[in-house]
Amino acid sequence: MEKMRLFVLGLEGRLVPWVFPQDSFQSRFIRMSSQAPPRLLELACESLLRDKALAISVLEELPTELFPPLFTAAFTGRHCEALRALVQAWPFACLPLGALVTEQRIHRETIQAAFAGIDGLLAQKVRPRRWKLQVLDLRKHAHQDFWNVWSGSAPRMFSLTEPGTAKPMTKRQKVEEKQPSAPLEVLLDLCLSESTPDQFLTYLIKKVQQRNDLHLCCKKLKIFAMPIQNIRKILKVVELESIQNLEVNCTWKLSTLGRFAPHMGQMVNLRRLLLSHIHVSSDMTPAMEEQYVSLFTSQLLHLQHLHVLHLDSVCFLEGRLDQVLRCVKTSLETLSITNCLLLESDLMHLSLCPNVGQLKNLSLSGVSLTNMSPGPLKFLLERASSTLRDLALDECGIMDSQFSALLPALGHCSQLKTLSFCGNPISTAVLEDLLRLTVGLSKLSHVLYPDPLESYEDTDGTPHPGRLAQLHVKLRQMLQEAGRPSMIWSRANSCPRCGNRTFYDPGPLLCPCYLPV
Repeated sequence: MEKMRLFVLGLEGRLVPWVFPQDSFQSRFIRMSSQAPPRLLELACESLLRDKALAISVLEELPTELFPPLFTAAFTGRHCEALRALVQAWPFACLPLGALVTEQRIHRETIQAAFAGIDGLLAQKVRPRRWKLQVLDLRKHAHQDFWNVWSGSAPRMFSLTEPGTAKPMTKRQKVEEKQPSAPLEVLLDLCLSESTPDQFLTYLIKKVQQRNDLHLCCKKLKIFAMPIQNIRKILKVVELESIQNLEVNCTWKLSTLGRFAPHMGQMVNLRRLLLSHIHVSSDMTPAMEEQYVSLFTSQLLHLQHLHVLHLDSVCFLEGRLDQVLRCVKTSLETLSITNCLLLESDLMHLSLCPNVGQLKNLSLSGVSLTNMSPGPLKFLLERASSTLRDLALDECGIMDSQFSALLPALGHCSQLKTLSFCGNPISTAVLEDLLRLTVGLSKLSHVLYPDPLESYEDTDGTPHPGRLAQLHVKLRQMLQEAGRPSMIWSRANSCPRCGNRTFYDPGPLLCPCYLPV
């Protein structure tokens, strides 16, 4: 086949022949006429990768700036041999491979190619001078800007000398530098949602088990559905101190939580903990229940960086909230206790707890406060008034008298941005009092409120559209007169038929389940 010949300026000023089939050039020319033409850098990378031996041989002299676009081209074209060589010569501290993954098949191929290169290097006592790799990042949505910047599709926002990137080497530096071997971190986010690990995770666990100099690190761990024995096997190969965000969205017995708790205690850098749907089995004795609760709370003592705590549908909090909070030794920024049974003494302990005075986000949604004194919650709001930004008191059964008692404390929450108290049986008069008070909070931008009692039909308890329309007009007029027309007040109520919460703004609408099919 006839070939066209083009010379490009190569390394050290030499002219390097760039050869490609004529039909390839013609097809590219046709595509260029209908879309943006490929840049010279892209064409050069593709041309170089056609000669694998040449591509691998020039890596020692390749400028740092060309590694990312060449790696992207090798990844897209599935040039596994070139990928292995690129990993071995990678001049950056981090290789964000996960950001390039779009297909599971490519994922496996590239992972295997990357580990083939890593295996060979880790087996050497002295690493090559060019190799700077410390972290193989397999998270799919991390460092996407890295590839965009180096490919030229985004403006360069960092320099070559910033932390995490390698400095270009001068000729004097291009001598054999002995670097001691250090463990390589493999970073990914884990989501355990099936009974057994998938093929990729199984492969990764096997690789980590084979090498002491390969550490599996995880910043985000989510557990949805997996037998506890499988979870514990996986966590044995994970560097637990690397976990910063833990979500347990399982329906677990308290005994299962007790078996998991020692692993949680080793997550000493944990910043965010979400725990949901923990229940006590009917055959558990009070002594056993107390033993498992103590096992869980004792592990909280090790979490010296915990600032966000979410507890949803956790059965053992009733009468024990003080036991849990005593073991939290850090100042919490977010505390969410939702859909739980609490005693008034629990709310009193919460209001007096020393590490909740600087809260930014507080949610007690789904906690019944109907028969409780408003005093503890009022005191808590006063303590956090200078920092609180988001407050949620949905479905708490708060009555008029209780809400009126909370209004002065709410009026001092100068940083409050959002307030939600849907599903509470309050009157129109209290709702209007709240509006008059909160228009003075300059940062408050969004309020979610329930349909007041007067807006319901007497017959079946459904909202009356006409009354709601009048209320909405009145609230908007009050905001206009107070100089806060941009403040958003939205209705949000649970439908008595289907139970789903529907948001209404600006006008009142019925839940879709009321509409004719």
